[in-house]
Amino acid sequence: MRMRWVAVALALVGAVPAHAYWEFGHETIANIAMANVRPATARAVRRLLASERLLGTPECRARTPAQASVWADCIKPLKDAAGQQRFGYAFSWHYQNVNVCRPFDLASACATGDCVSAQVERQAARLGDRHTPRADRVQALAFLLHFVGDLHMPLHAGDRSDKGGNDVAAAYGIYAPRRFNLHSLWDGPLAERAITSGPTLIRRYPAARRMRVGAGTVEDWSRESWQVARDIVYASALGGHPCGPVPARVELDAPTITRLAPVAREQVLKGGLRLARMLDEVLGPKTRP
Repeated sequence: MRMRWVAVALALVGAVPAHAYWEFGHETIANIAMANVRPATARAVRRLLASERLLGTPECRARTPAQASVWADCIKPLKDAAGQQRFGYAFSWHYQNVNVCRPFDLASACATGDCVSAQVERQAARLGDRHTPRADRVQALAFLLHFVGDLHMPLHAGDRSDKGGNDVAAAYGIYAPRRFNLHSLWDGPLAERAITSGPTLIRRYPAARRMRVGAGTVEDWSRESWQVARDIVYASALGGHPCGPVPARVELDAPTITRLAPVAREQVLKGGLRLARMLDEVLGPKTRP
């Protein structure tokens, strides 16, 4: 099936879409992070994930950082004995509805803490607390590996009251199956093209670049992703006017896709290096820099 997707994509727009972005995208972000954390941090991550059985989700593996990075999506459909969603409380933790047509206002969007930026900070704190039960720390690690990635997908950080672009029908080049919308394009074919274009993103980066990209706060990163959603995602889809009228179907032609791919690629890289910084801060040796 994957090879069929690849053949179709190459024939149509020269891209390489396969399975959903945030399976491939999250795995890539986790692997970038593991290539850039300190050795002691990498050992701590692997020691915790060796206890994945404590998660109680044999249907959703988290033995490796790549597996753990998609655990938070895998658990969404799991139900308890009564038929209720086991992790329904976490559904809203994957995104934040910060309106791109108004001034940036994270405080209002995350007033209850049920948003992705608040959960990045919360899960990092749980992970770094050595007094937290081990099962909770393993879960916090899996959530953190996922949520830092979500924060860097622009349509998880900003929207137009349209479910992060899910309500906006869209076409990718000349390929326009009905299931595509603006969100799924950035999740899937555009992101996979971005990740697979050029040299591999999964490598050790110079310290200066790690420091530059990793600088700032979670709120800074939220604002940056929100700006990408406003100035690039929606603007490119709506003729340069991010808050203009939405057509019956957005058309992303081949030149637009070529222009957007480096933006998506940079978001993945930022997610990986910032995740590395957070893991080093909460799991690395407690020494002075």
